[in-house]
Amino acid sequence: MPTLDVPEERLRKFKYRGKEASVRRQQRVAVSLELRKARKEEQALKRRNITDCSPEPASEKPTKGVSLSLDDIVRGVNSSDPLLCFQATQAARKMLSRERNPPLKPIIDAGLIPRLVEFLKSSLHPHLQFEAAWALTNIASGTSEQTRAVVEGGAIQPLIELLSSPCVAVCEQAVWALGNIAGDGPEFRDVVISSNAIPHLLALVSPTVPITFLRNITWTLSNLCRNKNPYPCEEAVKQLLPVLLHLLQHQDSEILSDTCWAFSYLTDGCNERIGRVVDTGVLPRLVELMTSLELCILTPSLRTVGNIVTGTDQQTQMAIDAGMLRVLPQLLRHPKSSIQKEAAWALSNVAAGPHQHIQQLIAYNLLPPLVALLKNGEFRVQKEAVWMVANFTMGATVNQLFQLLHSGVLEPLMRLLTAPDVKIVLIILDVISYFLQEAEKLYEKDNLCLLIEELGGIDQIEALQLHENRQIAQTALSIIEKHFTEAEDDGIVLPVRDRDYKWRAFVEK
Repeated sequence: MPTLDVPEERLRKFKYRGKEASVRRQQRVAVSLELRKARKEEQALKRRNITDCSPEPASEKPTKGVSLSLDDIVRGVNSSDPLLCFQATQAARKMLSRERNPPLKPIIDAGLIPRLVEFLKSSLHPHLQFEAAWALTNIASGTSEQTRAVVEGGAIQPLIELLSSPCVAVCEQAVWALGNIAGDGPEFRDVVISSNAIPHLLALVSPTVPITFLRNITWTLSNLCRNKNPYPCEEAVKQLLPVLLHLLQHQDSEILSDTCWAFSYLTDGCNERIGRVVDTGVLPRLVELMTSLELCILTPSLRTVGNIVTGTDQQTQMAIDAGMLRVLPQLLRHPKSSIQKEAAWALSNVAAGPHQHIQQLIAYNLLPPLVALLKNGEFRVQKEAVWMVANFTMGATVNQLFQLLHSGVLEPLMRLLTAPDVKIVLIILDVISYFLQEAEKLYEKDNLCLLIEELGGIDQIEALQLHENRQIAQTALSIIEKHFTEAEDDGIVLPVRDRDYKWRAFVEK
């Protein structure tokens, strides 16, 4: 690498610097953590059932619920009269189903959870089971502490048993409750898995299941794939993958979205985890879904493919063979900046691979939209584009470097030297220094220096010598001293300006 007299400590801060491509690619993951978080607006961790109408899970009609106070509910729930138990449980469920400020804590503090769990076992009263499951679903949709109260109240096993209920409404509500519990985090997710919920959930997936029910099943399966530290156990993943692959062929957008999110969670890890997913043959379908006009499908499918190209060179090549590079140019031009950013992040990891992968980026004409993003994208998108340039530069052949320069990448890079992000400025300085070092080997450094000067780059770099960040100041000084000064006879070092040679198509050689 080019920068002179730079402490080793700073060298280690750069993903692309002096590292194997696979290491550079893996380090791209750490910097882009915000991309890889499944945000609540993308897919809800938990869902509260606030439907006003209550489906009838049995042939007999339930007694119409009456308005009860919390004290009345406590007395009714603890009654020995099944009718009073049902009325009180239904009243509690309605309280918990209020759209705003449901009294989750007061219900818990009133000690109702153990009794609600007991009602889950009332196989002779499916209406009571349904109302109790609904109430527990909404309690589990709250904070982790509130979800823990449901788990410690013993709800998981009875809920799993309800997955075999002949009453579809009861069964579906149990699925929903388990989804909320699993969505809380890895601890409760693993409790649900270790309680043998997965086979019961998978058995519910069939062509005859109502679409709303299948959506809930898919979302719950997705939550069983979610979270790291630890990841879901290997056995659970093996159980889930075939059904997820099947669900990915569905046409419903919600089912496709949640299934893609499940795959994104399962590929958010080491190469072995990525390999388990890739080996299912899922990549062509994921690439196909990257062309979806629906953001709820496009975002997680792109995220998943982006995760896969953080893996080995072979896994990345499989994504390329599946057609990802044919799709990504249009995604770099997508009207949503979040998609542009994801696409640039994915490409930066492809660019961290061998020069054969870099050549495919060129062949698929990805440099023009990259330069356009560097010029006109939002800053968060420009940052990802800078990383792509950095990884491309450090792994490219000389000819590929010339093609990058010929694409017009230097001009927007020079403009970004005024960016407020220290790391991005350092990366750009290192890229410029690397360009200059390679040009010097080919006796073309003077021509490149002239181009940089014509773009206002020398002024920008000289100004950075006074930057408040010491690393930036030192790097800028090193570049100026090595590449943009010449010694006069009297010993005074002057900046190189207004040379009387011409640009000789350096980037075309």
